[in-house]
Amino acid sequence: MITKQVIIGNRAGIHARPAAMIVKVANKFKSDITLSKDDDEINAKSIMGIITLAATYQTVLTLKADGADEAEAVEAISKIFENKFEEE
Repeated sequence: MITKQVIIGNRAGIHARPAAMIVKVANKFKSDITLSKDDDEINAKSIMGIITLAATYQTVLTLKADGADEAEAVEAISKIFENKFEEE
């Protein structure tokens, strides 16, 4: 299992488009992938789950992947956050 902290850098936070980007990338991997905020942990392959986190600008999330391609999954999803969901 690999765990990494990611920070939401775009001013709009996670809304429908960023959530869809995360789900699209997460679904390319076989690993179980989760995002958590405070005590809430959701499946990163679920768009509704991601939106329910209500993650805003500068929120710190914990990205966790467990499976055969966990390292690649964490790297790919982290890049989405680093690129600010291509919004800025």
